[in-house]
Amino acid sequence: MNTVNNAGDVRAGGEGGAGRVAVVTGAGSGIGRAVAVELLRGGWSVALAGRRTETLEETAALVPSAPSLAVRADVAREEDVTALFAAVVDRFGRVDLLFNNAGTFGPGGVPVEELSYDAWKHVVDTNLNGAFLCAQAAYRRMKEQDPQGGRIINNGSISAHTPRPHSAPYTATKHALTGLTKALSLDGRPYRIAVGQIDIGNAATDMTARMEKGVLQANGEVVPEPVMDVADVARTVRHMAELPLEANVQFATVLATTMPYVGRG
Repeated sequence: MNTVNNAGDVRAGGEGGAGRVAVVTGAGSGIGRAVAVELLRGGWSVALAGRRTETLEETAALVPSAPSLAVRADVAREEDVTALFAAVVDRFGRVDLLFNNAGTFGPGGVPVEELSYDAWKHVVDTNLNGAFLCAQAAYRRMKEQDPQGGRIINNGSISAHTPRPHSAPYTATKHALTGLTKALSLDGRPYRIAVGQIDIGNAATDMTARMEKGVLQANGEVVPEPVMDVADVARTVRHMAELPLEANVQFATVLATTMPYVGRG
């Protein structure tokens, strides 16, 4: 676990995100980077977590005047997650938001009967176990800090509702994440910990570049799919994050308007 401090002091009080501290996992690219940048521009202090320090530093450099902390961490490793949250508290003093974003699709296009157990386990370790470890660490901090409380937003997926062909590991973990979101939301009530989930469909990132080229549909056809600007996802996460803790978006679905989701299959 490596940490890199960015210039800037943590601000106290104020509107929006000013004075509040966020942890964003998978912050080196894609949705995680877009959300981190949106929060930094909104006055949040942001801990950027991911497996590659250089990409985290690139994210921080997009808003150089904002207070940030780049922490190299693998969310599937308990010791990395423990060190991540210790570094955040040491630098910023508290945790107000966790955007539980780190995840992987796993091997694409592999029929379930050909899927290796190692491939299955890698997706489960990252998408589900990693989300649990980060949520648990955030929950502990939020419960004990003063003032008490905070918010966890889990990155679900359209696949938390409806699968694509040959996506058993990804779909299973995203369905499980919905259950985790509900359980954490219930358990967090006494401690002012609000937990919600954003389910995203076809945001334009490196991971979804294949969508525009054509992806397998349930009827066996390969069809290009529309995508949306990832900035629209980031703005939605920020809206969820900046609600008072007395209000919570339990589940939000943000997708490219004409993608094949409603009626998929």
